[in-house]
Amino acid sequence: MAYTLDRVFPDADFDEIEARVRAALGDKGFGVLTEIDVKATMKKKIDADIAPYTILGACNPNMAYKAIGIEPRVGAMLPCNVILRSVDGGVEVSAIDPVASMQAIENDQLISVAGEVRALLEEAVASI
Repeated sequence: MAYTLDRVFPDADFDEIEARVRAALGDKGFGVLTEIDVKATMKKKIDADIAPYTILGACNPNMAYKAIGIEPRVGAMLPCNVILRSVDGGVEVSAIDPVASMQAIENDQLISVAGEVRALLEEAVASI
């Protein structure tokens, strides 16, 4: 089972795609709670050079509220991470597939909520 929802933008500007990702997530009720500039972190911590790579921790409060109400420890698996990374010839966006990640928890109600979140993330990625 694939664990991410992916889309590649050929010949795209990284910063432009990041702005579009943030807007698309916002349109689907997600806010960005965390941001990690992996490229800068790798340079600072281990003096390694990598291509631009950013992790956005996205949260839809309504969906998080439902999930936590069903399974209180699910917060250990939140927020939904969305990565942007430079690839040959463009920028790739990958969002976690919450259904895949929730397979570790045996709870049909939670899997149902994860399906709702996946649909929202699929729509967000498609609309970028």
